[in-house]
Amino acid sequence: MNAPNSFSRRTLLTGSLATGFLLAFHLPLRAAGNEPVQRDVTEGKFAPNAFIRIDETGRTVLMMPQVEMGQGTYTSISAVIAEELDADWSKVEVQHAPPNDKLYGNPTFGLQVTGNSNSIRAWWLPLRKAGATARAMLVQAAASQWGVEAASCTASKGVVAHAASGRKLTYGELALAAQGQTPPKDVAIKDPRDFVLIGQPLKRLDTPDKVNGKALYGIDAILPGMKIAVIANCPVFGGKVGKVDDSAATKVAGVRKVVVLDDAVAVIGDHMWAAKKGLEALKIEWNEGPNAKISTKDVWDDLRKASQKDGAVAKSDGDIAKALASGDKFEAAYELPFLAHASMEPINATVHVRPDACEIWTGTQIMTRVQSEAAKAAGVSVDKVIVNQHLLGGGFGRKLEPDMVVAAVKIAKQVDYPVKVIWTREEDIQHDVYRPVYRDQITASLVDGKVAGWKYKVAGSAVLARWLPPAFQKGIDIDAIDAAVDAPYDFANFHVEYVRAEPLSVPTGFWRGVGPNNNVFAVECAMDELARKAGKDPIEFRKSMLTKKPRMLAVLNQVAEKSGWGQPLPARVGRGVCVQPSFASFIATVVEAEIDDYGEIALRRITSVVDTGIAVNPDTVKAQIEGGLIFGLTAALYGEITIDKGRVQQSNFHDYRMMRINETPKIEVIVVKSGEAPGGIGEAGVNAGPPALRNAIYAATGVALRRLPIDRKLLAAGKKA
Repeated sequence: MNAPNSFSRRTLLTGSLATGFLLAFHLPLRAAGNEPVQRDVTEGKFAPNAFIRIDETGRTVLMMPQVEMGQGTYTSISAVIAEELDADWSKVEVQHAPPNDKLYGNPTFGLQVTGNSNSIRAWWLPLRKAGATARAMLVQAAASQWGVEAASCTASKGVVAHAASGRKLTYGELALAAQGQTPPKDVAIKDPRDFVLIGQPLKRLDTPDKVNGKALYGIDAILPGMKIAVIANCPVFGGKVGKVDDSAATKVAGVRKVVVLDDAVAVIGDHMWAAKKGLEALKIEWNEGPNAKISTKDVWDDLRKASQKDGAVAKSDGDIAKALASGDKFEAAYELPFLAHASMEPINATVHVRPDACEIWTGTQIMTRVQSEAAKAAGVSVDKVIVNQHLLGGGFGRKLEPDMVVAAVKIAKQVDYPVKVIWTREEDIQHDVYRPVYRDQITASLVDGKVAGWKYKVAGSAVLARWLPPAFQKGIDIDAIDAAVDAPYDFANFHVEYVRAEPLSVPTGFWRGVGPNNNVFAVECAMDELARKAGKDPIEFRKSMLTKKPRMLAVLNQVAEKSGWGQPLPARVGRGVCVQPSFASFIATVVEAEIDDYGEIALRRITSVVDTGIAVNPDTVKAQIEGGLIFGLTAALYGEITIDKGRVQQSNFHDYRMMRINETPKIEVIVVKSGEAPGGIGEAGVNAGPPALRNAIYAATGVALRRLPIDRKLLAAGKKA
């Protein structure tokens, strides 16, 4: 696609960094040109299904149903399809799939959505069958030309061969003939022993362009005649615009228009600087409404009160009342705060609204919902909305929401040219859809050094009740109780409840790690406290109750060995463990940390052993666990969004900070070889870090923290939380 050349920050990298590129990587990255990328042209190509396009040159285009936001999905999905297709890996290209729930809906949700660490596990069989079906049609086309049985032909690297006669035809030569073949109903997929691509440490397809500056995100979209808009949302949740004095703003050079919405004001300018300076010059009076009195204390008071109610029963085995009446009793409550997503790429969307159509350029985790919500905002039918998907500069669940696109459409409706709407970092953090506050209460009893009864109550938002109402049934949010109802341990008497408690006015949504965030933390912290109460080593205590979970027990044994568990440590240095069956993967993690007399924490070492079934790309598995650990540990050390007078108090990385390079220890990730179906991996490391760190602190200091982020004053004082 053609676009004006422009010097960018990435240009600085191109002169000094170079790397090989294994596959051609076609993306609709530059928002220019006359061919909207959502139009899937199949004429003159072999198009056996929604995912594969092969033309007469052998060019093989794989349509990606899931989005790439740094997790390596494009590379892994390409490998899964290409494996069964027996494609020539060097001729494979990747394209974003257009919005279409029917063709590209995630098999788990029925929506074209990327989340819940399920891109590979949900698509594992459907995409393999799609590749195998296409391969069978190509083989049959060749066999028909040669007048031989298809069973006597083989396919490899984009070529069908007939060994007996020595004849060969490329997929390009067979493309048109294969289009006329009837797709087989029950095609055989490969035995894992025959995999060529799956299981190999393939280089990420998106890395080279990210290094040399060619990769473009939603915020990089450029259109002829495009203007830039900066937005100011009402600082109080639920507030509205009162009066706007734009007299000073309209005098700023480059300012084109001031747009007033119901709850926000935007300034459109020739460039970002003009729009930003114009916004700063506005005088806005807000109708703040009743939420202007709400504080963090109010939110927690409300949640703690709600958590005392009986909840909807999610699971109950055995006689929990009898079990809790016997043995040594334990009670604790664990609390997690609001968190922002703070993706590297701030919220943005570029929109061009015409009288009969609306075109959008953005990076989103849910294309079809963006399309439908944009249609409502633009006042056109869904088929008149074109969504051009871009790489995401981080998603973490924030881009499962369409609000930024809806706002951009409303702004773009006011003008006749394309508008790129950008949220500043401050707007991004202060108008997020936040990870909910959670309070998890545990009552347990110990008999003969094991847990005899386990009663668990989760209190917090029901994100699914808003985001996907059919998934909210009988008062249970299945996400909020994830990793609580399927705790890995052998608890004969086991009871889990859920109390829906929506925080006062604060919008909540999915945050990387979703439900297991709060539940893995609470379960694993409680297990360490129970181990100490029973006078047992934390790992040995867990092992005694993992007899029915061999995969979980195996990774725990291995992490104990690899981390040096049990070896002597200096004073105020501890090791903490976390065990989790998150997203159909089994992970055991040990964090080693040192706590000084002032309560400051130094991470010394992290070891994680991962059984995620068949690892499509082992390098991606390791990278995702490493990144997830850093993401989760950042939240444990620093992450908290607080509210005062209805406003978020944090605004940028100075007061909502990230873990820094010098704070990140050596991380060793061991991937277990397995023949089981793939599990999810993108979020698992996020859940592992916080409880393992908390348990390391507990081992080093004896302080049993039960809230995040970590309170350094408590550690310095040596008091229990």
